[in-house]
Amino acid sequence: MWNFIQEQLLGMKWLNDSTGNILTLFGLDITERIGGSIQFFIYDVIKITILLCTLIFIISYIQSYFPPERSKRILSRFKGIKANIVSALLGTVTPFCSCSSIPLFIGFSSAGLPVGVTFSFLISSPMVDLGSLVLLMSIFGYKVALAYVIIGLIIAVIGGTLLDKMKMGKYVEEFILNASNVDIDSPSLTKKDRIKYSADQVINTFKKVFPYILVGIGIGALIHNWIPESVIESVLGSDNKFGVIMATIVGIPMYADIFGTIPIAEALLGKGAQLGTILAFMMAVTTLSLPSMIMLRKAVKPKLLFTFIGICTLGIILVGYLFNFIQPIL
Repeated sequence: MWNFIQEQLLGMKWLNDSTGNILTLFGLDITERIGGSIQFFIYDVIKITILLCTLIFIISYIQSYFPPERSKRILSRFKGIKANIVSALLGTVTPFCSCSSIPLFIGFSSAGLPVGVTFSFLISSPMVDLGSLVLLMSIFGYKVALAYVIIGLIIAVIGGTLLDKMKMGKYVEEFILNASNVDIDSPSLTKKDRIKYSADQVINTFKKVFPYILVGIGIGALIHNWIPESVIESVLGSDNKFGVIMATIVGIPMYADIFGTIPIAEALLGKGAQLGTILAFMMAVTTLSLPSMIMLRKAVKPKLLFTFIGICTLGIILVGYLFNFIQPIL
């Protein structure tokens, strides 16, 4: 039953087979590079679009119960590492990319929440969300997906805790610390309001991330059908001890969300890249993208920014090597 759910429901193997059959009817040989690339592209576009819209709707409906004002009140009730844990968990039901998370981070900071708590949220929000759990299950299986989410939350909690212990709160820009914070109760939403809100979020988020999905799927199709397996294995396989570091460094300047990196990860896995190396790349792209770091620089001083980048980079690299080590078990 679980194999059916993973392969046919989440992985949509039936869609891949149907796409191949239709292309064959039109005279394309899907065993060749061009035909295989077209099949990969069409299949992944449809699959990720279906999963994307479904997941955004569900997550947005849940998120409607956690507006910023309510999230602030929830976080203010906890102290110490408990606050970091709750903050990281709240990050799982908030925006899908780091650039969308930064305005909420600024709001939390201006509300007087400790810097460690706000950064636990900032790390967790783009790296670990309910959508990533389902998408990772569709490709890597439930064991890898659960392990990724759990370790992502651990990185968020430890990263935020370290920043707090290092007394980094003084490196948040003054205009944010001194910003007036008006805590207004959100109006109670009816079920109809929540459905409308969720539908609007589907449309707005889809418009924003779909171009990156197309780029990601295009890169995935290129890797899947045009780059020899020996090349991928030599760069990102077990023979290259620096593969995780290389994947992390390459991922940092890129800008995408979990939906845009999934097709690339899928293609790399099929070509023999190690699991931890792939996950390190995904974490670097979603957590430390260059555009989001530029936005974050407006809110924090350089010392805090580079400390944050250093902690996340080190954590991602360690996680990558850990997953490579335990890959045979998973």
